[in-house]
Amino acid sequence: MNGAIEALYIYDEHNRPILSHPYTSRPLTAPQLLPLYLGHPTPRPNLIYLPNTSPPTLVFSLTHCNLLFLLTSSTEIEPLLALEFLHRVIDVFEEFIGAPLLAHKVESSYDVVAQLLNEMCDAGAVSTTEPNALRDVVEVEGWIGKLLGGINIPGKPGFSASSNMSAISSTGSLAANTPSLPWRRANVRHTSNELYVDLVETLSVTLAPSGRPLAAFANGTIAFTSKISGVPDLLLNLSTPSGRQNINSVMELPVFHPCVRLARWREKPGELSFVPPDGRFVLAGYEVDLLPFQNGKIGTTNSSNLKLPVNVEVKTSLGPSGSDFEVRLFITKVSGQGNSSISGSASRSSSLPGGRSGSGFGGGLGGGHVGTSSTPALEDLVVTVPLPSDVRNLSEIRASRGDTTYNPGERSVEWNIPVKEAVAGGATLRCTVVGPLSEDEDFDANGFKLDGSYNYEEEPYQDHPVAALKTETMDEQKDSKKIAFNKILMPSSTTVSFSVKGWLASGIKVESLVIDTRKSRGLGEGIKPYKGVKYLTVSRGGVEIRC
Repeated sequence: MNGAIEALYIYDEHNRPILSHPYTSRPLTAPQLLPLYLGHPTPRPNLIYLPNTSPPTLVFSLTHCNLLFLLTSSTEIEPLLALEFLHRVIDVFEEFIGAPLLAHKVESSYDVVAQLLNEMCDAGAVSTTEPNALRDVVEVEGWIGKLLGGINIPGKPGFSASSNMSAISSTGSLAANTPSLPWRRANVRHTSNELYVDLVETLSVTLAPSGRPLAAFANGTIAFTSKISGVPDLLLNLSTPSGRQNINSVMELPVFHPCVRLARWREKPGELSFVPPDGRFVLAGYEVDLLPFQNGKIGTTNSSNLKLPVNVEVKTSLGPSGSDFEVRLFITKVSGQGNSSISGSASRSSSLPGGRSGSGFGGGLGGGHVGTSSTPALEDLVVTVPLPSDVRNLSEIRASRGDTTYNPGERSVEWNIPVKEAVAGGATLRCTVVGPLSEDEDFDANGFKLDGSYNYEEEPYQDHPVAALKTETMDEQKDSKKIAFNKILMPSSTTVSFSVKGWLASGIKVESLVIDTRKSRGLGEGIKPYKGVKYLTVSRGGVEIRC
């Protein structure tokens, strides 16, 4: 496929075109393209084929911060290439003009945006998309530059392009001024040399009503922050609780930044050798199956790697009429990742401003300490109970701890539990549901219930045993019918959201971070950068318990 990107369009939240950037050919204009895109029925896919245009056109779309990005091509092109280019455009825009990406920022910074789009794509062919490389060729003039009248300051970000252009004009060679590594800026200088590693995992767990796990995955991201002068050559060693030799069986579907040397990883799994870009970037991503297959059977909670800091039990159809449900929450102690053997650094989170170290998992929960790898801390604990559409109201909500919020519009109950209150003995939430009005029930204008029809014939006041027995039988039938009806009003699932600092569900940890002084260039003598590691597990409603 030798397809080319023909044009890029950006529309604001009111579908008003704020930017049109053609690359090649004669693409459709922004006013012509938008009705054709909106005419496609929703939900609209990221790739739409328009056969009635001349020539037929492929439209790739992406929505970010209420901005609509459309990319067109009239020739056959690799779809993932076009979509990845849109993602890169958004990342670069946020890097240069700031996040969140808003319409007025794009319009007011058109001089920078135009330079970026010209460098990122040349005549329809994708070119430079690394932010560090773009900083050497794109001039970003801030308020300091405007105050100084455009005077070039050596080493100042945003003014390297002017110096490079003058150097190119004097030498006539572009290669002498462009960095050998496209992802790292040339002549990087920092007064404080620091290296930070952040391991973040997002949980997605489904539990059966008995508590048996049905599926459990952790999607991990290794974020790296490099603030070090020169061109450092780094080696990051990862390991698992069972040793580094099992890293391949734990980290499934790994993806790496282009700076990572893949041959080194294949030869020695667990070793990431790379020259980092300047600033913060995503070094790698991976997926971990927390319920590995063992002898053809899915492992149980005890035999697998699944260890959750929160357990939930849900009981439905409680009470005399079966209209109550109960959610019980338990806090489970988990062990941290342990201290990494990174020389010259303590726990990163304890060294940050305002950082505090806890005395243990339970103490960290109760004291509100910032979690570390040795003392994890549970935070942001929220239980959400979705309700069926037939539920009209909740007549009673009783929570032993925390605060509850009932949202009739979204038909859900949110239960926020302060961790320090839930440490001792857990917490309990009990609710009573109210269903829709029955068909045989009628109400007058004043809200008084009128059951059946009334006559004015006087009846004797004596008791009749047969009539009383018949009434009891009718009441029993009515109660059983009501209990059966209330089963429909019970929740079918419950989700839990939380975050744990200093703990990863997969057990992956950083063993060491080493700077290879023989391969590094421009570090300076005697420089020992500060190195720190931080672990974080997040569940945004990712733990789901079936009722």
